[in-house]
Amino acid sequence: MKTLLPFIGSLLLLSSCVKNNPAPVWLSVSEWQLESNGLGSPEGELTENLSDAWVYVDNQFVGIFEVPFKIPLLVNGSNKSVRIYPTIKNNGISATKKIYPFLEPFEVFADLAQNDTLHLDPTTRYYQQVDFTIWDFESADSGIEESPSSSAALVMVSDPSIIQPFNGGQFARVVLDETNSNWIASTNFEHILPKGGAEVYLEVDYHTEADVVTGVLAIDGTEVTQNPNVQFNGQDPDSVTVEWKKIYIDITTIVSGSPTADFFRNSFEAILPSGKTQAIINIDNIKVVHF
Repeated sequence: MKTLLPFIGSLLLLSSCVKNNPAPVWLSVSEWQLESNGLGSPEGELTENLSDAWVYVDNQFVGIFEVPFKIPLLVNGSNKSVRIYPTIKNNGISATKKIYPFLEPFEVFADLAQNDTLHLDPTTRYYQQVDFTIWDFESADSGIEESPSSSAALVMVSDPSIIQPFNGGQFARVVLDETNSNWIASTNFEHILPKGGAEVYLEVDYHTEADVVTGVLAIDGTEVTQNPNVQFNGQDPDSVTVEWKKIYIDITTIVSGSPTADFFRNSFEAILPSGKTQAIINIDNIKVVHF
């Protein structure tokens, strides 16, 4: 409910603007473009799913809007600040839109005149202080290891039927079938991650016919605590065309809630969907992101 209140208020404000101001200033914003921060490979492939923009004009909150959009503004005058923040669907949930903390806002100073339209093509980039650990499946070592109880295994492929520019030369694939019906795996790199409420995220590009449950393994000496987290959903190829998607998964609570853990790994689990004889999981550009 708290998330919805500012949005509902902004809608009422815009409605009032159109009704009471016959000559508003219009703000037209296109989709986000994610650019390099100049550090090169540490940030990996620049894939994004920045679905919305959190908008401020002259430091006053206007609302949260799905890009692209065009809205009327009450404010007019010279040299006005228009600042918009890259916004994600936190954990892939539309109702939990959140400014992504690792990306810079986009800001311009413009003269806002009634009846005029300000067109913006917003760009953003990762802050230079951001720390990345990335699995892009371009080297001989995938960086993923299966559990002994996993019947399916990950391989690296280059499939011309679905490869995209952001896949580089190849990506990871798991094939589930009636013989190899489950996949249980984790990253083989043990992170030291910030705690105390510091934000930590997992980014994943995926193209999958089966649901995949992500999680975090908290490692304290020889003790491993499994923390299942967010699931990204498979698409049924009999009903829709399976597409590449991106999800931003918040792992802050798990990491900060494991005060005695020395290290962390990211885990993945999937089973063959009921009624199916095969399901293909494709994953790429796994990133653990934090300051």
